Amino acid sequence: MSDDDVQRIRVMCVDDHPIFRQGLAAVLGNDPSVELVAEAASGELAIEKFREFNPDVTLMDLRLPDINGIEAIAAIRETAADAKIVVLTTETGDALIQRALAAGARGYVLKGMAFPELLKIIHAVHAGKSGIPGLVATQIAEHLGEKALSTREIEVLTLIADGHRNKAVAQLLSISEETVKMHVKNTMAKLNANDRTHAVTIAIQRGFITL
Repeated sequence: MSDDDVQRIRVMCVDDHPIFRQGLAAVLGNDPSVELVAEAASGELAIEKFREFNPDVTLMDLRLPDINGIEAIAAIRETAADAKIVVLTTETGDALIQRALAAGARGYVLKGMAFPELLKIIHAVHAGKSGIPGLVATQIAEHLGEKALSTREIEVLTLIADGHRNKAVAQLLSISEETVKMHVKNTMAKLNANDRTHAVTIAIQRGFITL
């Protein structure tokens, strides 16, 4: 059987950096087992292109100019529950990885990975398996069993990261200042942080919040 007779894996790339998309298109174009059928520079466009092209595997960045990659994954999965999506990003925070997987991603790959390894994960996900390389699995395992931050705790911490004091946070969230202090205390305990600033730093590193 010739390469032309082999059923190629149809891939869509979602990334807002054209140079990265061009590079990926070049390396994918050199492999007879895959075919780049669509590209998108934003989350909203990714949803449209997915409906139009129905790719076998979608490579999705998380930092996009409109909705983020996790929101795009969830939206695609709402209409295509069997969509096979692999996150392809620079983000290494365990909380962000967990959110992406919870949204429906079948794999999580870091940019900079050697192309043969990326190709192996594309094939694995296409075959119905998960694609979690060792480094990503280690990130998840490092905090396994720890309590996650609640939605409210993340809201409070995000406002603190933006420079708001407790009183302003309380007003913005329509809660009491004492409740804000309680959330801050609980957040510091969960993150094993020394103070508010330390808690924000850890939360950013782990992907609970983004600036």
